[in-house]
Amino acid sequence: MKKIYTSPNRLMVFHIKNILESYHIDCLIKNEFLAGAAGELPPNECWPEIWINDEHKYDKALEILEKNILTDEVTLPTWICTRCGEKLEGQFTACWRCGETRYR
Repeated sequence: MKKIYTSPNRLMVFHIKNILESYHIDCLIKNEFLAGAAGELPPNECWPEIWINDEHKYDKALEILEKNILTDEVTLPTWICTRCGEKLEGQFTACWRCGETRYR
């Protein structure tokens, strides 16, 4: 067995498990119910983990993850607030200055 992925986002962990299983890569989730121990243990030690059962399929699983999940995020273009004229980065959906939303 070999660990391939961990995240504090439980939904993402299960999504990745489903993707790997759709490619016939058997895997399991460890630490699924360990979140309650955060504080007693370091938080990142309590994150759910995906483990590949067959280590020979690790490279293939990593390739699948890189292709489907671990790609760089798309950078959205900057935009100008229509109310106050403030220039904002693309990831923001509302103006920090006046509260105007990007899309009406």
